[in-house]
Amino acid sequence: MLGSKEKISIFKSLFTGSRYAYGTYEPSSGKHFQVKKKVTDEVILRHLSGKRPYGFYPLIGDKTWVTVVDFDTQNRLDPIEFLNASKHYGLSAYIERSKSKGYHAWIFFNESGVLAAKARVVIKFILDDIEKPGTEVFPKQDVLARNAAYGNFINAPLFGALVPRKKTVFIDPATFVPYENQWEFLKSAQKHYESSLDDIIDLNNLSGDFHEEYTKPIKPKLNVGNTFGLPPCAQLMLQDGVSRNQRCACFRLAVHLKRLGLPLDGAIALLVHWSHKNRPVDRRKTEITEKEIISQVSYAFKRNYSAYGCESDEVKPYCQPECPVNMARSKMPVHRK
Repeated sequence: MLGSKEKISIFKSLFTGSRYAYGTYEPSSGKHFQVKKKVTDEVILRHLSGKRPYGFYPLIGDKTWVTVVDFDTQNRLDPIEFLNASKHYGLSAYIERSKSKGYHAWIFFNESGVLAAKARVVIKFILDDIEKPGTEVFPKQDVLARNAAYGNFINAPLFGALVPRKKTVFIDPATFVPYENQWEFLKSAQKHYESSLDDIIDLNNLSGDFHEEYTKPIKPKLNVGNTFGLPPCAQLMLQDGVSRNQRCACFRLAVHLKRLGLPLDGAIALLVHWSHKNRPVDRRKTEITEKEIISQVSYAFKRNYSAYGCESDEVKPYCQPECPVNMARSKMPVHRK
């Protein structure tokens, strides 16, 4: 018999997304709303125990760890056709009885996540294959817009108040009966790598913006209407992430955020979100971790740093001629010996 900690660990390994906001709804009215608080184990436990439903935002930047197809119909044939077609292309899909009348088909990805654009183009291709092109897919976007923080949330399975009614549970596709042990089933769920999507895309000549937009370095556009008081270099680094010197860049950004008056935990939350936009050029290096971010931000907040780091390797590529700091430096008198 699994304890609460083990169940929460399994749950978080599959139904993962934003860690700093989540969705919920009022069971009595069905009204949905957002909660801008950190996703803690207590939030998950309240969901599993039936006290407060939990929905997660699967899209972070341009990456996702899961795709969900929402079949809003009582017709059992639709999710079965999708499951069989997914299997044909080498993907394992799992069917959940939703909280209302329909079914959700879930496909999980490994801990590194995948480009949402790739996942969505593959899922849409499979839905076209079974002649269900209008079916709703989560995440709903390929990438978060620069002025959007969260996208759309999807209600998580195993809401304790509905499980006894055989809703929000995973079902055996052969019988449409819920698995007797949901946790043993979830432990065995297969997670796919992005290479599985690449194979499907290449073999079927699927097209999408991911081939150009997400694999080539992007020259960011300066947001002249910046309201945060950040210098242009910091705006650009935050806007699209960095490809080199992540840890030094994190420190520099933390210094700017402290200078603006942002509290320590706020800077950490913002930079954790920023980290998912980073694309290390050196494939041997991974995205900066949350633990590393906490360390860099804490160090930046210990002292009052006045330097902007304009000549440093992490800042120089983002320097802009119209930057007030840069302009002030260029007007400084040159002292000659």
